[in-house]
Amino acid sequence: MDTVAVVGVGLIGGSFALALKRAGFGGAIIGVSSPPVTAAALERGIIDQALPLEEAAARADLVYLAQPIGRILDTLRRLDPVVREGALVTDAGSTKREIVAAASMHLRRCRFLGGHPMAGKERRGVEEAEAELFENRTYALTPLTPTDLDPDFVEWITRIGAVPVILDPAEHDRIVSFTSHLAQLASTALAATVGQHVKEHLEISGPGLADTTRLALSSYDLWRDIVATNTAEIQRALGAYIQELEHIREHLHSRSLEDEFHNGAALARRLRS
Repeated sequence: MDTVAVVGVGLIGGSFALALKRAGFGGAIIGVSSPPVTAAALERGIIDQALPLEEAAARADLVYLAQPIGRILDTLRRLDPVVREGALVTDAGSTKREIVAAASMHLRRCRFLGGHPMAGKERRGVEEAEAELFENRTYALTPLTPTDLDPDFVEWITRIGAVPVILDPAEHDRIVSFTSHLAQLASTALAATVGQHVKEHLEISGPGLADTTRLALSSYDLWRDIVATNTAEIQRALGAYIQELEHIREHLHSRSLEDEFHNGAALARRLRS
């Protein structure tokens, strides 16, 4: 792998470029983004050159799509005529079924491997990029066939400090509907509820409220595409969560509430172990 094109030099794309450099990648990293973004990325040394998609894809051994999901899907539809033959195209989208299906439909001259680094922040943008973002974070890879799993790319994922996990695209989307998408929507709903009912003296709150509403700072522009491409699974996850909340409401004065505290604490300990 000598040349990497990062399409979408924001938090994830910029961090991937920085992580590659820190891990010893000595090739060229080309950025594809708007002029203000690539100018900022060049100034920080995140990328070595800025080019339009057509020129970058023609040179790159690896094309890393780190755009919002809707733009990833659009890029996949027009990438095949300009991509270097035999190159590997991968993405960092938060849902996988639609992206992998689009790649299967539109890419013929290159290979594709779906990916989703389980890393991020509430704030987006190249200014937030950091080389350590992927350290000790799961990096989901969703090949349609075993031959899609490029060993060189998997090695680089390991070298940047991430932990690769192989999943079927549909199973990935089912899991993240609970572990990521439900967490976001629950945080948003909690913040919206408190905001509607506590108009004054919000200082009468402990750190728990700030902790549990951290994700409510996330951008709707990003999450709109996530929800649109995983709607059925998210609806099922929300249904299960609403059922659990109803169960808690109905058992506020029974032993069942203690059981739910134990169940919740067990999961919280697993996450922190």
